[in-house]
Amino acid sequence: MRVLVTGGAGFIGSHVADALVERGHEVVVLDALLPSAHARPPKPPEGREWIVADVRDRDAVAGALRGVDAVCHQAAMVGLGKDFADAPAYVGCNDLGTAVLLAAMAEAGVRRLALAGSMVVYGEGRYACPRHGVVRPGPRAAADLDAGRFEPLCPACGSELRPGLVGEDAPVDPRNVYATTKLAQEHLAASWARATDGSAVSLRYHNVYGPGMPRDTPYAGVASFFRSALERGEAPRVFEDGCQRRDFVHVRDVAAANAVALEAVREQSAGTCAAYNTGSGEPHTVGEMARELARAFGGPDPVVTGEYRLGDVRHVTADSGRLRAELGWRPGVGFAEGMAEFAEAPLRG
Repeated sequence: MRVLVTGGAGFIGSHVADALVERGHEVVVLDALLPSAHARPPKPPEGREWIVADVRDRDAVAGALRGVDAVCHQAAMVGLGKDFADAPAYVGCNDLGTAVLLAAMAEAGVRRLALAGSMVVYGEGRYACPRHGVVRPGPRAAADLDAGRFEPLCPACGSELRPGLVGEDAPVDPRNVYATTKLAQEHLAASWARATDGSAVSLRYHNVYGPGMPRDTPYAGVASFFRSALERGEAPRVFEDGCQRRDFVHVRDVAAANAVALEAVREQSAGTCAAYNTGSGEPHTVGEMARELARAFGGPDPVVTGEYRLGDVRHVTADSGRLRAELGWRPGVGFAEGMAEFAEAPLRG
């Protein structure tokens, strides 16, 4: 296939492009090379078509789609950002950009899409109460967080909850601007699929890490913050009590999931957009990740600060069984192995 990878010069997108080429596909990269993601713009790999343009540029996108069989849409503004003043930028990059791309795909007759989704659409993960079964706690109050009460309680009886794995059928509950835009992208993709008889897959990434991760800008992930601190000789600063659970999945495994999804979407029923959790299946706490990374790097031990960010959720970990069962994808990089590699890998400047 000839595949257009939007955001194909970025952290995840560049790995996706590599994975597609390794599987014998022809790749076209479209990337705006925004300074927030590329302090030092990368050089195009040899033999790969490279278009420097914004996904919101209708003419550029239309040109990039010529001769293309499928699109892997990775271009997005990520992370929580600095504050709500970032909202127009998130909506512009993520939702307007997706709408422009999908409109151009409809006009060009391109009917296969793999979308970079996110686990943030769930809000909090899955919780069970001893008395009330599966429950959905609301957003945590600032007063509780200030007092160090980080665990959400049962909304019915106030009991402690047991976190579990969240499946794709869980209700969505985006808790911040970024999460809202990622859910909107899925809705746009579903509308496009229905209107054009296209086939779309949204891979709901969990916490992706690995070589080439951007440095600690306000738009980077927690693994990048910790790795950057260690590189400066500083201790990683772990928010809350460090016991918040996440699923850390290696970027090469995420790239492989995109390649598998693009190949499988040809067999998917037309007019549909299927969501798949994309995680390692092995939950770890943020504190565990910080300790493992510091140990592998040989740097100072992490410091648990008790600080928090409003909009963060306490526990969200993936049940990636559907992706494994339906598309045959399997993660190949274990937690300790991945952290050891990440400890020594260069970060994106």
